[in-house]
Amino acid sequence: MKAIEESIKNPLRTQENVLFNNINHAKSTIYGKEFNFNEIKSILQFTERVPSVFYEDFEPYIELARKGEGDVTWPGKIKWFAKSSGTTNAKSKFIPISQESLEDCHYSAGKMMFALYLNAVPDTNIFIHKNLRIGGSSELYQKYDTRFGDLSAILIDNLPFYAEMKNIPNKEISLMTEWEAKIEAIYKSVIHEDVGSLTGVPSWMLVMLNYILDKTGKNYVDELWPNLEVFFHGGISYTPYAENYKAITTKTLNYFEIYNASEGFFGIQDQRNCKDLLLLLDNGIFYEFIPMDEFGSENQSYLNIAQVEVGKNYAMVITTNGGLWRYIIGDTVRFTSTNPHRIVVSGRTKHYINAFGEELIIDNAEIGLKAACDATNAIVSEYTAAPIFMTEKEKGRHEWIIEFSKDPDNFDLFIETLDKKLQEINSDYEAKRYKNITLNSPIVHKAKKGLFFEWLKLKGKLGGQNKVPRLANTREYINPILELNQYQF
Repeated sequence: MKAIEESIKNPLRTQENVLFNNINHAKSTIYGKEFNFNEIKSILQFTERVPSVFYEDFEPYIELARKGEGDVTWPGKIKWFAKSSGTTNAKSKFIPISQESLEDCHYSAGKMMFALYLNAVPDTNIFIHKNLRIGGSSELYQKYDTRFGDLSAILIDNLPFYAEMKNIPNKEISLMTEWEAKIEAIYKSVIHEDVGSLTGVPSWMLVMLNYILDKTGKNYVDELWPNLEVFFHGGISYTPYAENYKAITTKTLNYFEIYNASEGFFGIQDQRNCKDLLLLLDNGIFYEFIPMDEFGSENQSYLNIAQVEVGKNYAMVITTNGGLWRYIIGDTVRFTSTNPHRIVVSGRTKHYINAFGEELIIDNAEIGLKAACDATNAIVSEYTAAPIFMTEKEKGRHEWIIEFSKDPDNFDLFIETLDKKLQEINSDYEAKRYKNITLNSPIVHKAKKGLFFEWLKLKGKLGGQNKVPRLANTREYINPILELNQYQF
């Protein structure tokens, strides 16, 4: 806590130290020599000399490292690569995980998570019980003898023994590849354990908990584990699943959000009753922020931690101790405070709908859906949405397909409330919907039970960090999902 508090007091100095520690480490690498790291003496020089990049720009360096070349963007040979689920682009991404990023970013942030939880919940008992986790599969990339897998699998495979002792299921089960065999193995290994905490992605944890309840004939997870206290969750927004979790517990659990990704561990909820995330400034990541109203323009700004403002949306750019340099990660964040620096994740730079200038982001969608659920006693389990483009005779509109774990009392009211709430919180959407000038009212389809699970299964994306793309500016996701909804399985 002392170290965390010091970074909060001196955010810019902390970030400068992180940046120049990374630069000094990597100045003799291929990348460091190409951009003359040894001559960089300030943040301004760094941003002027080193280009900001998307994955596609950086991929040649990553592929060189995957083939076993050392000292490419980080000193030494990179042994591990975290494979993304590929929801942002059609192909998978392979994010380098150095020993420093493993120890000084991911594991260090894990220790910070427990410190912050202890600080917020001083009477906790989680350390005398087990932690139930869900990890992804780990596979060997045979050709070059480097390993890749879900980030969660890499973290599990390298955990120190003292951490492994408190986690269930064991490493062998946690790293199983085939989801349906894995969930059965998890069930058999955890039903008689004393579980005090859960860690994982909300969607897959919910699938697993419901499976365990079905198999045991229980209605509530705390019937199985009376000492269950907290769910540490990340990967996707918890909001669409909140009612589902309430339905399977009789006691009030703590829900603490974490913001981690293959590229790094960025933020942790540090207050019991507030979901804002404390941005981690001292675990190997240097941050820059592009104002979203400038994103993609020729002269977009790059702001450091001292220059951001509360209430604005920013695209996040990171430089890490895993050898990523000015990497545009694809997430957008909004600061709720700058003392300390707290954020909410507002969406993705590519996962939005802006076919008609409406600029609908995931944050908007989830607020709208919550309002619609509250108005109609519904519970949403999964959803995706996309535009229906204008034709000569028809105006545009949005099309949603939603899987409910509890159907709305009034489906028409659900659609009306969703539409009205989106207009209320997004002035661009409101302007396009005004008197149906540009956009007609949205179309909403009910998905049959298990539709999104089946879609992920057909794509070979069950379990781990795989997730349904919530919003898309094209119809590449919604068309096959709608088609699958017409068939029995």
